Amino acid sequence: MKLVCLPAEADLINSEGFRVRMPVRGRAQPVEIDSRKLPGKVSAGGTGDVNPADYDLIGLAMQEPQYRSPGVRELLSAVARSRVPCMSIMNMPPLPYLKRIPGLDASALKAAYTDASVWDEFDPGLLTLCSPDPQAIRPPDEKVNVLQVTLPTNFKVARFDAPKYNEMLRELERDVDAVRFQAPEGAIELPVKLRVSDSIFVPLAKWSMLLAGNYRCITADGMRTAQEAVHTDIEESRSVYNFVYDVCLRLGARDEDLVPFEKYAAAAQSLSRPASAARALQNGAQYIERADKLVQLVARQLGLRHPVIDRIVDLVDTRLHANREKAATK
Repeated sequence: MKLVCLPAEADLINSEGFRVRMPVRGRAQPVEIDSRKLPGKVSAGGTGDVNPADYDLIGLAMQEPQYRSPGVRELLSAVARSRVPCMSIMNMPPLPYLKRIPGLDASALKAAYTDASVWDEFDPGLLTLCSPDPQAIRPPDEKVNVLQVTLPTNFKVARFDAPKYNEMLRELERDVDAVRFQAPEGAIELPVKLRVSDSIFVPLAKWSMLLAGNYRCITADGMRTAQEAVHTDIEESRSVYNFVYDVCLRLGARDEDLVPFEKYAAAAQSLSRPASAARALQNGAQYIERADKLVQLVARQLGLRHPVIDRIVDLVDTRLHANREKAATK
């Protein structure tokens, strides 16, 4: 496996590997997975150090604005031309994935993307979406090769169009299921799995969570935790969540593809940090993933709108504009 990252991160991973800390039910302390002690080989490099055609599956696991960056843009173009199947692990679905949804005008959604043109060369049939439901952070007092999982749950990936690529996903699913971590007390099962779905709508279950929780962490002059965003006004949260849930149903999702509000609200009780979008805005980011605007535009295609979502979009627009003006004066 090859990771593409910043030079300092690549050097650190190549010299020290990476570590993932993960809570396990019934265990007082999290387990620590050290890549140096695992079978197989992981290496890291920069955007110019890989040939996409050398791989069977490519994961896209950065935030959407980063794909327009110099070096990354060129590598993404090479990925598209290689015609190697790609699994996106992003809150923001790549634009070609949305072309797989019947009746949705993906071209009318470009305004939600930092630079929609980076996706122009992709074949929608070679791109699938995996919902990044597990929550994780980089502990601020640790090196960048350490990841701490704060909410262990499953990654949910939609099928490809081609059966041969779906079998590759199923094989990954089986292999992850079979993993047992060798802890001092014996072999234990880890709580994060990969789940493959025949429905292309399953990853869109994250949209309700993003709009009811993540983007409502953003306030006019700061941020709040996801727990506060959801539970300070539970009825408003429920209204936003169920509105987006209904948008997904109208696109073609089934109830079994989605997650009911009660289950999400219970999980949100443990989300004691602001979402990444709120942290990025607070730190002066000039661009963030705009899943809020994407959902707004999708809803409008269906003739729907929600006042809270409109307020969220306006608030994020305002704060991004302020960050850009501040950066321009430096």
